[in-house]
Amino acid sequence: MIPEIHFAENDGVNIAYQVFGSGTRDLVIIPGWLSNLDIFWEEPRAARFFRALAEFSRVILIDKRGTGLSDRVPPPTLEIQMDDVKAVMEAADSRQASFLGYSEGGAMSMLFAATYPERTSSLILIGCTPNELPEGVSYEEFAESPDFWLVSIEKEWGGPFAIEETSPSLATDEKFRQWLGKFYRSSASKSDAVKMLEMILKIDVRPVLTSISCPTLILHATKDRVCSIEHGRYLAQNIPDARLIELDTEDHVPYADGAETIVRKTRKFLGEGAKTNFSDRVLATVLFTDIVDSTRLAAEMGDRDWSDLLESHHKAVRMELEVFRGQEVKTTGDGFHATFDGPARAIHCANAIRESTRKLGLNIRAGIHTGECEVRGNSLEGVAIHLAARVSGMAAGGDILVSRTVKDLVAGSGIEFGDFGTHALRGIPDEHQLFEVITA
Repeated sequence: MIPEIHFAENDGVNIAYQVFGSGTRDLVIIPGWLSNLDIFWEEPRAARFFRALAEFSRVILIDKRGTGLSDRVPPPTLEIQMDDVKAVMEAADSRQASFLGYSEGGAMSMLFAATYPERTSSLILIGCTPNELPEGVSYEEFAESPDFWLVSIEKEWGGPFAIEETSPSLATDEKFRQWLGKFYRSSASKSDAVKMLEMILKIDVRPVLTSISCPTLILHATKDRVCSIEHGRYLAQNIPDARLIELDTEDHVPYADGAETIVRKTRKFLGEGAKTNFSDRVLATVLFTDIVDSTRLAAEMGDRDWSDLLESHHKAVRMELEVFRGQEVKTTGDGFHATFDGPARAIHCANAIRESTRKLGLNIRAGIHTGECEVRGNSLEGVAIHLAARVSGMAAGGDILVSRTVKDLVAGSGIEFGDFGTHALRGIPDEHQLFEVITA
């Protein structure tokens, strides 16, 4: 029997999901590039894999927006994907879960674990990488290489695309080849599949790895042709206390050769890491804004008029923070310090603040950084706060500056940046590459 299909709504978009299994621990599964909750169950190996996980977990399996049975909308950013997952968890009455992300699904799972530690009890990554592009190779360079799947899609879409790379042990299995072609065709259109690949290649979550505080298991095939074992080793070296198990297989997909080992290791890991994750660290996006030339303006206007204008400024900023789910930390006289659970929202909020305060005759500047913060009561502390403040201090009137981390995390959002150069920031080690928001 195929588990019943449900839909959770997030901001007008319907996300398809299934809930099955009788375990006491919730296990949210984030598939890779493409998925289809109906077609999965037509392949016996995939069905056995999911049912085996359901023997010790309550499984929540999701089709990302833009693929499978979810609404066919433009490829989502990682930030939007996280919102979709939260909507599914709410609909499934899941307060906290373990996350299993395989292939491209790992990036969102890692970002979710770092951003929402209170909702992530543990993390399992199968055949994952924090960044898709080879080191030192630009997207433009890679897009022209014969290794880029976009070149192959033009010739092979409709059939068992890239089966020799994703499932080499099944490459000669005619039934599996037929199923894989149908799976791809049913999961996305050719043009949508291309758009998703283009977005995936721009993702880079390396800056967030050290912020992951939950128990983490990394399972990686030593002969993986899609994602080299070196990626799994990199994750194990950079996620605190992560455990790496190298699988003596060559398949990238988790339900082919090695599936039994993956299920067995996952079951053992979840049994060992059954304690609830209470972390005092969280990944947050920090925004600082202030009014340019505020001292001069206050002197020219006089105390009463300046006080009235400042009140209007505060009201406008707080209205935008509410719209974009920002949390006000404090006012800094003529500016604001706020935090967000996603960098794109912070950028859009900063842009909205800039526009609304311009109508008041004010010129603001803003700085944004995403990094690990320590939770102290109701406030956040840490280097990320100071770095965001320093980024803001580099901005001129009307500028919105962001760190490299912010730029990397909003891949696929449509936000455009200009290179602002590499700078030494007072009191912060090393030099940091900054970017100016051109369009948001």
